[in-house]
Amino acid sequence: MTAWQLDPNRCFSPEPSQRAVASELFEKVRGLPLLSPHGHVSPQYLLDDIQSPDPATLLVIPDHYVLRMLYSQGTPLERLGRQPLGGSPYEPDSREVWRRFCANFHLFAATPTGLWLKHELIDLFGVTERPSAESADRLYDHLCERLALPEYKPRALFRRFNLQFLSTTDGAADDLSVHARLREAGLPVAPTLRPDAVVDPTRADWTDALAALERRAQIPVDDYPGYLTAIRDRRAAFKALGSTATDHAALTAQVERLSGPQAAATYSALRAGRASAVDAARFAAHMLFELAAMAAEDGLVMQLHVGSLRNHHGALHLRFGADIGADIPIATEWTRSLRPLLEEFGAHPNFRVVLYGLDETNYSRELAPLAGHYPAVRLGAPWWFFDSVLGMERYLDAVVETAGITNLAGFVDDTRAYPSIEARHDVWRRVACNWLAGRVVRGLLDDDMAPWAAEALAYGQVKETFRLG
Repeated sequence: MTAWQLDPNRCFSPEPSQRAVASELFEKVRGLPLLSPHGHVSPQYLLDDIQSPDPATLLVIPDHYVLRMLYSQGTPLERLGRQPLGGSPYEPDSREVWRRFCANFHLFAATPTGLWLKHELIDLFGVTERPSAESADRLYDHLCERLALPEYKPRALFRRFNLQFLSTTDGAADDLSVHARLREAGLPVAPTLRPDAVVDPTRADWTDALAALERRAQIPVDDYPGYLTAIRDRRAAFKALGSTATDHAALTAQVERLSGPQAAATYSALRAGRASAVDAARFAAHMLFELAAMAAEDGLVMQLHVGSLRNHHGALHLRFGADIGADIPIATEWTRSLRPLLEEFGAHPNFRVVLYGLDETNYSRELAPLAGHYPAVRLGAPWWFFDSVLGMERYLDAVVETAGITNLAGFVDDTRAYPSIEARHDVWRRVACNWLAGRVVRGLLDDDMAPWAAEALAYGQVKETFRLG
């Protein structure tokens, strides 16, 4: 039987001259350190340094990319090891979960998830046969043996991946003591503040989140000035532990600037339960402006992830909670929506905002022109559904001619699946090098400029954008 192998020319053009240039460029950047300034790896996982006991627990159960595909083909989440919130029966046997995954591995053909998983299984874990119903038990035993070895503990993989910096995503009221201990241990891991729960009163958990913020900051949030002071306090706490950025998820890019009295009155009405849904949405839009003002003060890079209708499948959300893959992109408008923010802070020397979207029609029409004008704007990497080979190519095709390379933010892996970090960066670096090679062979990029551009896309732009110098 032929061993399952990685194609050394994956992601490269079959055209010989372009492939040769792409391969040469990739060799120059493949060994660069990895910077991961936005992601969702648990800091407790790194602090405890305890590896997952089996491949299902590591690669299947926590990965919403994997769950999404299997669920779309009729496999209930309970049979994939996900326990419903109400405590209903579910499959507790990780080997059975792994068998179902392997029997359905063909579903990931030609998807980025399949590409990442293949890289992980072959390159990281030494797997030599494709997952299938027939190979499932052999692979399970092989992977359990590997996972028991010290070189597969989380911190050992951190070193193997050559991670120079990793940021987690943390709520405004989260306990940062884990991060303090990680710093004491010498790991270059920092928190990223995601304050959505305390700044968006359209959320059902807003009131509870404010109570948690008050307890954590030990600052009363009964009135608007106290509320802002508590948020500033948390930003300072995050920054003291190495944070360089904040992250904000919003359905739209709408920003509205309320006057101080307007904002204070709206906040009071919201707290008293007297505000309308329109008032809540306006306050959330205003808080994006307020957070931009704070970012201009303290220098934390502001990330905006816009355009995902979260928890689209309401029944599934009630049964299993968030982050199980039922979030769907919507059309997004940026130019008018962001204008109040950018007119005020777009040229501010201490302000930077990274824009991520899920509406590809905006790449050339709005996002690239905005980044091509405002000094504070950087374009985030192709996000989520477009974190793929063709998604990356479409992104580069659409934005570089208008925004250039130095107005891009490079690549972030944005993952919860820790073992996939190296694979995700590998795909981006290969695609970027292949895209640059295409410009070289067409005479659109000088061949002596291509290595600089490859290094910028692979490493330099992330370092510059997120102020990781």
